Amino acid sequence: MIPFNIKQLETFLWVATLGSFRKAANQLNTTQPAVSARIASLERALDVQLFERLSNTVRLTSMGQQLLPMVRRTLRTADRLQRAANTLSTMNGVLRLGVAETIVHTWLSEFLKEFHASYPMIDVDLVVDVTLNLRNDIIAHRLDTAILMGPISEYRIENIDVPSVPLVWVCAPHLDLPQTTITLCELIRYPIITYARTTRPYNELYHKLGAEMDDPPRMFPANSLAASLRMVVDGIGIGALPYDVVAEQLKKGELRSVSCEWRPSDLEFTASFSMDPYNPIAEHAALLAAKVAKTYAIRRQVMLRAKTA
Repeated sequence: MIPFNIKQLETFLWVATLGSFRKAANQLNTTQPAVSARIASLERALDVQLFERLSNTVRLTSMGQQLLPMVRRTLRTADRLQRAANTLSTMNGVLRLGVAETIVHTWLSEFLKEFHASYPMIDVDLVVDVTLNLRNDIIAHRLDTAILMGPISEYRIENIDVPSVPLVWVCAPHLDLPQTTITLCELIRYPIITYARTTRPYNELYHKLGAEMDDPPRMFPANSLAASLRMVVDGIGIGALPYDVVAEQLKKGELRSVSCEWRPSDLEFTASFSMDPYNPIAEHAALLAAKVAKTYAIRRQVMLRAKTA
């Protein structure tokens, strides 16, 4: 699908209202060719003809007439969002923000810097907790926005996807493991160190590893990623941890990657907030979180490509 933008929709509205490309150009303080180009681009994006070109005027086609009310609503919504953003920049208040610990070790600092630059009068009350507790706090209105392993399946909650975080197998360099790709049976000779019992990664690992052996797998779950990382560096077991958390230790040689025939699923995160009651600060925080996370994910991809090149 070819993208279109607000400027093209605004141009469509003025041409439809005034019945003339020339008059719309005067209204928008631009040229008639620019108006024609915007309308042509919009028609290509929507794959429809919006106007019938007559000798001295233009008129909407039947499809253009159907789309006009939707365009009006879209422009009103965009205007409200813009005015809300402008208002937020001077608002006082507190954003009650909950984050999973993985986010603390990745892009939280960048988010907080950007949030403060955009909304300098709004303070952030930060809570770091496991996803289960963050989910309950959002639903109970104890938090405004939460960045957690989502989505939250609750009709009042809006979920905005943020880029996933890959989980990788790592161990201390001295552990007796082959440098080649190993099987799960070889892997579980050592305890597996990972997220807390109430998390999605723990449950996936427990059920997958349990299916590979008669006895329950030895797993050391922890509520703290910092504690998990320390145990893996000390050689207590093999870690199933986010790449972003272990990247520095891999670079220093304190850890090494373990190639296994199976790898846990990437961690899927959302920036979630309640729509009832609606809080524009919470929504803007979620949108900003998604933006910062995407930038961080792009940098990670660049680094990984450079490493394998």
